[in-house]
Amino acid sequence: MGKKAVKSTRKFAASGQLKKVIQARRKFRDIKKKNEKRKGGKGAGREAHKDEDGGDEEEEEVEETSGKFKGMSVDDFLGGGFMQGGSDDEGSEVQSGEGAMSEDEGEEEGSDFGDDNESFADVDELDDEGEAHLMELSKLAEKDPEFFKYLQENDRELLEFNTNAANSDDDDDDEEDVMEDVTPVLTKEILQRWQKALLDHRSLKALRKMLIAFRSAVHMNDEDQVVAWRIDRSSVYNKLVTTALKYTPVVLEHHCPYRSLPNGKFKSPTQNNKWKTLQKLILSYFHNVLHLMGQISDNDMLRLAFAETAKLVPYVTSNRKTVKVYLKTCLSYWSSAEDSVRIAAFLSVRRLAGATDESVLDMVLKNTYLTLVRSCKSTSAHTLPAINLMKNSASELYCTDHSASYQHAFGYIRQLAIHLRNSMKTKTKEAYKQVYNWQYVHCVDFWALVIARACDKQTLIERGGQESELRALIYPLVQVALGSAKLISNARSFPFHLHIVRSLLHLMRHTHVYVPLAPYLLPVLTSTLSASSKPKPSTLRPLDFETNIRAPQQYLKTRVYNEGLAEESAFLLAEYLASPPVQGSIGFPEIVVPITLLLRKAIKGAKGAQGKLAKAKETGVVKVLVDRIDESGQWVEQKRKNVLFAPGKTGEVERWEDDLKVEDSPLARYVKVQRKAREKRRKLVEKAREGEEEMLED
Repeated sequence: MGKKAVKSTRKFAASGQLKKVIQARRKFRDIKKKNEKRKGGKGAGREAHKDEDGGDEEEEEVEETSGKFKGMSVDDFLGGGFMQGGSDDEGSEVQSGEGAMSEDEGEEEGSDFGDDNESFADVDELDDEGEAHLMELSKLAEKDPEFFKYLQENDRELLEFNTNAANSDDDDDDEEDVMEDVTPVLTKEILQRWQKALLDHRSLKALRKMLIAFRSAVHMNDEDQVVAWRIDRSSVYNKLVTTALKYTPVVLEHHCPYRSLPNGKFKSPTQNNKWKTLQKLILSYFHNVLHLMGQISDNDMLRLAFAETAKLVPYVTSNRKTVKVYLKTCLSYWSSAEDSVRIAAFLSVRRLAGATDESVLDMVLKNTYLTLVRSCKSTSAHTLPAINLMKNSASELYCTDHSASYQHAFGYIRQLAIHLRNSMKTKTKEAYKQVYNWQYVHCVDFWALVIARACDKQTLIERGGQESELRALIYPLVQVALGSAKLISNARSFPFHLHIVRSLLHLMRHTHVYVPLAPYLLPVLTSTLSASSKPKPSTLRPLDFETNIRAPQQYLKTRVYNEGLAEESAFLLAEYLASPPVQGSIGFPEIVVPITLLLRKAIKGAKGAQGKLAKAKETGVVKVLVDRIDESGQWVEQKRKNVLFAPGKTGEVERWEDDLKVEDSPLARYVKVQRKAREKRRKLVEKAREGEEEMLED
């Protein structure tokens, strides 16, 4: 005792940390005494005596330590040799040596997961304010106060996680292991015992131990992290992660079942007695899973993580911060990962949207749309399939609650209208770019998909004949789309027009609402037959109209561009005329008269031009289309020959149109054949592109 005090010991005493440690030990002792009373009062008398003798003296010791710690190391100092009230008991708690057990040994000698009531009683002793865990963390505070301060500032959830709730010898041994800096190794045998307890008894004690080990696995490579287990084998690591992901939802569903409502939504188990105790445990595990997902790249493991965390969504929706982090993670993978992972991530997002909390649904809808818009800023043959997948899945999400989706759809369609109005007023190159871009095209197409799905005949049947709230947005969307097509009408912008027409065609087919698209297709088609200029020969490959909204300058007035425009616009015009709102109309023969007259005039003008031979293909395409239109007109006239009601009998007209089988018309059969041929050609182009990429890689 004659040597000087260690510098770290003097710093610890001067920092004021000692008083906190003493208070923490007293609180832990109170909780321990309460647990023993529950189990028959074992040791209660001894603890009471110790509390009486040492209650006031411990605080006096804080003031008298300056003369008693000279020559002591930190371990001797905290061993309690200078503390008069409870030195023996406290010293036995923190001393390290041969008597300390690893968690492996504790499991082998005394752990019993059989009685779930007892195991839950241990978990139930978790202090709501995070007091019980201070005893274990005080060891860390004594050993490394700087790291303890770091945890307080950067990892509050770790400090609030009550790992000392279970009153077992294993937990005491864990504390001694921390003091010894000896981390136990997780083995398959220990993991199998936990699995057996989870399967046989749905043991919450086994779940808690497994989740502590899971946290160690997730953070094992992080710097400045104290872990309870060391994992030396990859097979044990994979087994632990898989077990934690698959078993946790099962155990929680057993103890805290949530309620599923008839409309497909769910209600969190907030009224369950065990819920308050388990909430912090669940949130800690959930954040660990999200941390793990940021580290792994295996698609199978990512799919499993999304599938299993989706089952835990009802348990975390009450914590808004966790919901935001989870939603951000899901949308990140939904917009950038491999297709199977995208789908798994979207299913998790859809699960979040099933919460009864309307604010959660609003958050999901808003962030899903914004993620989609950011992802479709540029479009190519490689990114288009992924963008289409995102649009289709997001449109399904927006149709889960039509009333909530209406608010978002109205606001975002209005935003498109504002961009269009600004472009029409300013009329500058920069203003036009606000409309003539991929994001605008995909947004129009997305809202067309949403409204088409919401107002489809099958959806109407599922809703019991009640019209969707989104049906009111058909008119403003159509006006915005047609206005954007009118903004610029030069030859370079024709691909943009065709994209808008495709979106509105999809809307027409599903909502059975008539939209006058012929005035937007005929100028494109007749421009290819114009006698004013002769197409220039070119060695350029055919322009892909699906992945271009603006024709490159070198394509203008070339034969390949002319032929592509004629083919694409003729096909879209045929699809438009074959759609139910047009072909299914009793007045179809009269509707197509001005269209056929204009096309025949264009064909006649092309034949008399100097470039007759050069435009033979365009002329042939248009002539075949006119013949099919005439045949369809005659087919409708034949069907209505025996009609006895007048045009003013609206009810009779609607019944006749409903009974008409549009798919049997000559124009519909022509479109069907053309669609198959185009699909076959598209597959050949994709195959050629893949082969070209393989050659480049070689």
